[in-house]
Amino acid sequence: MKKIVPLLTIPILFAYAQSYANQPLVAKKIYTISYDKNSTGLVRHLPLAKAPNWVAKIETRGGKTVYFSSPKSMFEFYFRPGKWFDVGVRSERDFSQIVVTDYITGKAIDGESAYYIYGSRAISPSGDDLVAIGDKTQAEKFSQKYNGKRVLKFDEVSDALIRLLNGRI
Repeated sequence: MKKIVPLLTIPILFAYAQSYANQPLVAKKIYTISYDKNSTGLVRHLPLAKAPNWVAKIETRGGKTVYFSSPKSMFEFYFRPGKWFDVGVRSERDFSQIVVTDYITGKAIDGESAYYIYGSRAISPSGDDLVAIGDKTQAEKFSQKYNGKRVLKFDEVSDALIRLLNGRI
């Protein structure tokens, strides 16, 4: 009996291993935003440490990292990178990674898969802004609780909306 049990477990373990061998191995990408107490955002030159739940960054293909005091400032740069010619970016094709801080969790998340709440009562150091949240359900709950007007995906945020938030329309 003692010899039969190990013999039976070998085929079971082999079948279990084979079932996973056919599935691709997927690693979850880890996003980070690191800055010190003296770091400021590119667009408004506001200190990042004063409002950490609003911080965003864009990494360029040239190896530069540009920080922003809020998603609104990040989008302002995203739509008009030539305004800051010293960064050396001509268009969004020059960006390698966009990272925002999830307003609820405080964790760094992929900016292109985040949801952005427009029109909520939450005000960033940059004024009226877009609240970034990683989970759609959480974004909708936040929007309802804080009177948000719309929950937008990254590609639904327009230059016109950013100009409206900045009072330039």
